[in-house]
Formats: sequence, structure tokens, C-alpha cells
Amino acid sequence: MPVIAVTRERRAGETRVAATPETVKKLIAAGWSLTVEAGAGTTASFPDADYAAAGATIAKSLKDAVSKADVLFKVRGPEADEIAALKPGAMVVATLNPYQDRATLEGLAKAKASAFAMEFVPRITRAQVMDVLSSQANLAGYRAVIEGAEAYGRAMPMMMTAAGTVAAAKVFVMGVGVAGLQAIATARRLGAVVTATDVRPATKEQVESLGAKFLAVEDEEFKNAQTAGGYAKEMSKEYQAKQAELVSSHIAKQDIVITTALIPGRPAPRLVTAAQVASMKPGSILVDLAVEQGGNVEGVKLGQVFETPNGAKIMGIPNLPGRIAADASALYSRNLMAFAVLLLDKEGRLAPDLADEILKAALVTKDGAIVHEQLKAAPAAAKASAGKPAPAKAPAKAAPKAAAKPAVKAPAKPAAKPAAAKPAPKVAAKPKAAAKPAPKKT
Repeated sequence: MPVIAVTRERRAGETRVAATPETVKKLIAAGWSLTVEAGAGTTASFPDADYAAAGATIAKSLKDAVSKADVLFKVRGPEADEIAALKPGAMVVATLNPYQDRATLEGLAKAKASAFAMEFVPRITRAQVMDVLSSQANLAGYRAVIEGAEAYGRAMPMMMTAAGTVAAAKVFVMGVGVAGLQAIATARRLGAVVTATDVRPATKEQVESLGAKFLAVEDEEFKNAQTAGGYAKEMSKEYQAKQAELVSSHIAKQDIVITTALIPGRPAPRLVTAAQVASMKPGSILVDLAVEQGGNVEGVKLGQVFETPNGAKIMGIPNLPGRIAADASALYSRNLMAFAVLLLDKEGRLAPDLADEILKAALVTKDGAIVHEQLKAAPAAAKASAGKPAPAKAPAKAAPKAAAKPAVKAPAKPAAKPAAAKPAPKVAAKPKAAAKPAPKKT
């Protein structure tokens, strides 16, 4: 019986876990044996006793958990001590942040592990249930609004009282991917007046279906600003200038601005300039979901919330899904559970078919080498610009979180309650995240 190990997350600030008692029970029923390192689920509110009750073996140490495992499930990439504990030929399934975390890829290759990056799962129908980017970006968009509302010193909905009327907060969402759509839906539920912008014309209908107003320069270039695959095209400098002028006048009137634009393998595009920040009212809030890739807001600081000289507050909180660890872990672990099905043959033996389009797209290291085409050569350009935002550009996608997070194709027709992942669904369905590492637009 093949063995899956689930270890405690060792990256700073990571509160999620790669399996829950629910998925442990289902994986065992599917033919796996599960070993869970003691304390692995504590930060996500899953005690060891619950894992044991589900049928998992509780390992007292990292070595005990990993040394006999055929597959290691992780949220973030494994640290050096975890890689060193792997047995020869073991597989690793995790969000590996492959464009930025080259050291982990090289460590996995050196250990001759077969590593699968869940970010690279392709955007095809049968892979929707494995779409980690969408499941985590969905929660990131929700949490961004909650964080912004908490920091905002006023009420979100309009209130009519005997003492007078309280005006509704104005929320502006920049980037209408998975995270953006969920942010719109959440802000609307809280009673805010919501506007949103994106360079893809298809997103206009999605925004309006959620009760928000769409903001964009709708000229001929805008009408052709989307690829056949649903990704945003890079706009001309002339269009960017016109859009920036429109956005600048709008931002100055907003109470909360949420930015969600990410481009796989590249620094986050700059959406809000220092001048635009300076134009905002005292007490206004900016929540930057792209802070882990340099940020969409000029001046944002990773892991910091600070007030600008004009009284606006910029929030650079990383790993927003980790602030809802129980739900984020539940969704993520189901993504991994679906992926695990591909690793077994019909007799329940560990025999992944690497010709399968999903496994082939997600495989990044094997037999001592980095095998993914887009990762074979060290990304020198990405290294040189790491942490430096790209030039001002229209939104590319909604951020996980994630987990950090690539451009995603927005669902086709959002409903009031977006769910976990789908290629081009309606918001009620699972929003779609980019799995292919090609640049574009949580």
C-alpha cells in the first residue's frame, strides 16, 4: 500500500496543512496509507487525535513521517531538512513557487525526487477539482475585503438612523480574476458600493452580474484586449495612459481599494502609483494581494500595514488564505486528493502515467534534473527583477494567496456566491486559475 506523508509546514507564517481528517479518511479508502507528523494540523485547528481517528499514523518526528513515504504532500515547498529525509525516488506534491523558489527545485532535483508543482496543473475540464490557484485565490479575495473592512474606521453599508444617515463605503477592485470576483461579491454582501476594472472585455458582464459597476476606457483596443484562451493582452502605452487618467480620478474618491493583479513568473504589475495613493482621503485603505511578488501598489511593504503621510493605509499582508487556515486547508487538501488519484493505477499501485497531460504539465523535477521546459534554464530575468514591480499595466489576474499566485481566467458568469475552481465558470462555480506558466493574468 503506497504511503503519503503530511508534515508540519515550516515556512514562516504558513498556517495551512496539506491534508485534513476528511481527506485522510477518503485517501485511505482509495488505497493509500497516511502518516501525519505530530502537530501538522494544529495551526489550522485539526488536532492529532482527529487524524488518528480518521486512520492516519501519527509520527513523532519529521524523519519518522517522511523516511518511508512514497509521496510527500505539502502546502509550500519542502525545506532542506524535509528534502534530506525523503527516500530515493519519492514524489513531492505542493505549491512550489517554481519561478521564484529556484533553490527548492534544485534541492528536489539533487535528491532525485519527482516533484509536481500544483500551480502548473493545466486549465482543462477534468483538472478543475485540482485547481489550487482558484481555490486559494477565492479565499484570498474574500479575506482581503474582511481585512480592509476591519482597518476602515467606518461602517461598510449605508445606515439610516434617527440621528442621520451613514453613507455606504466605496470599494474599488482592480483585477477581475478569481480573487477579484470574490472580493466584489463579498464587498457587495457587506453593503458597499463597488466598482471594478480589468483590461479583459469579458469581465464587464461578470462584474455587472454581481451588482458592481465596471470602469474602463472602452475603445477598440479594449474590445480586443483578450486572447483566445481568456488571458489579458499587454495594452499599448496610449491605452495605459488613458486608463491611468480614468483610474486616477476614480481612486481619489474611494474608501477601500483592493488590487489583485499577478503575472506568472514576473513581478506584479504596478496598478496604483504613489501620486494616486497621495490623492486618497485620510482613513482610506489599500489592500495589495500581490505583495509577495512586489505588489501592485507603489510603496507597499511585505508583511507591513502602515499609514501614508496623507492618512491612507497600505496593507501588505502576505498569505491571506492562511488567515482562514481551516477552510483554506480543506479546499487545498481536496485539490491534492483529486491529484493523488492520478498517481495510482487501476490496481491501486503507485504507477503515475507521466504521459497524462495533467501530470506532464505539473512535473518539474525528475531523475536528478529540473525537467519542466520553462524552468530548465535559471530565470535570470526574473531573478534580476524579483521584488521589483513591473511597469504600470492593466490588471492581469486575481491573486491565492495563495499562496502566491498567477493569472487566472475569470469565470464566465459569476453568481452571488463563488465557489472553488473551474475554467471559465460563473462565479457560483469554481473560478479558474492559470496553471500554465505562461504569463498573463487571483
